[in-house]
Amino acid sequence: MAHDHNHSHSNNKKILLISFLIITSYMLIEAVGGVMTKSLALLSDAGHMLSDSISLAIALIAFKLGEKAVTYNKTFGYKRFEVLAALLNGATLIVIALIIFYESIERFINPPEVATVGMLIISSIGLAVNILVAWIMMRGSDTEENLNMRGAYLHVLGDMLGSIGAIAAALLIMFFGWGWADPLASVIVAALVLRSGYFVAKKAIHVLMEGTPADINIDEAVQAISKIEGVKGIHDVHAWTITSGLHAFSCHIVVDEQLTVAESNKIAHEIEHLLQHKGIHHVTLQVEPTNHTHDEEILCTLEAIPAHDHHHHHH
Repeated sequence: MAHDHNHSHSNNKKILLISFLIITSYMLIEAVGGVMTKSLALLSDAGHMLSDSISLAIALIAFKLGEKAVTYNKTFGYKRFEVLAALLNGATLIVIALIIFYESIERFINPPEVATVGMLIISSIGLAVNILVAWIMMRGSDTEENLNMRGAYLHVLGDMLGSIGAIAAALLIMFFGWGWADPLASVIVAALVLRSGYFVAKKAIHVLMEGTPADINIDEAVQAISKIEGVKGIHDVHAWTITSGLHAFSCHIVVDEQLTVAESNKIAHEIEHLLQHKGIHHVTLQVEPTNHTHDEEILCTLEAIPAHDHHHHHH
């Protein structure tokens, strides 16, 4: 499994780098084009591409950092940085969307004259560039599971819609002289950008809050563990995500106090095996005799114990 994780990891990196180079170079062309043709749709698309290339750069740095070795100082290494990167990505998407909304208000009131042929050509090339990058990403990297890749991919998709919007606006202005089509296209793009930014940020915040991974059902896991022979009870369960695709789980299990260490170890192994099938690869178990002193709650209530109060330690 680790091998698989690393394989998709190096693929993700390679693809991010290629995408970054393509998008950054085109973004510069589009920004210049937007200024020359006075098109907000083009500029908003370029702004979006800028956020794209920033987001791809952040995602790349995150993968690079995530590979850094585990140290005593950071026992999970820098894996979490990917999640922070995803949060940053989501946040930049939201900010860009708000800026575009703000800009378009004034454009609706007095639509500028837009040099449409230039706008059409530039936005068409933009569309082609985005389709290319989206295709490269879909084919070669993990846009489903990896939150970091997903954030970057959503940026590119939103971008693609931006180009389509700019093309549509250019055509409407050319054929019907509807100057407001330009700010309208940019508003539609902004709405889509806002939506994807919100979802990526929300997921990242869930991970940072140590939320239970979406694909793990605590009830099911607890049921399955209590069915294992020799397990008399289970409590103090925690499940969380370290970084995309890497989940952790800890709990206390109660066994008969007559069991030898080897026997309770065998039970622990069975539990680890069971959880691995559920996609959890980092399991910590605490084995306790039936006469343990904790309460039996499945979820523990975490109380901060004052530092001087060590002798009253209870759960």
